[in-house]
Amino acid sequence: MRRAAKTDRNQGAIVRALRSIPGVTVRSLAAVGQGVPDLLVGWRGRNYLFEVKDPDASPSGRALTPDEERFHRTWTGQVRVIYSAQDAMQAIALVEKMGGTP
Repeated sequence: MRRAAKTDRNQGAIVRALRSIPGVTVRSLAAVGQGVPDLLVGWRGRNYLFEVKDPDASPSGRALTPDEERFHRTWTGQVRVIYSAQDAMQAIALVEKMGGTP
């Protein structure tokens, strides 16, 4: 049996900030496990996968787990590690500005 999903302490604030943007949808994927990123964010017809890390955690606490490393290495879409709501918003803005993937 899989243990309960653990989320970084800053994830709630990031989710609230993203949801405050009109048109943004956010789903937590933390319970999926197996290295799947923490958040699925939708905005303007695009999807974003974000792995949330706590900037105040120790370096080992901020490191990707082996499952997360494997996911990032093998996923053929985009996935980004974020530490704050600002990181997420910048990733979304970068895609919009460049018309591509972050």
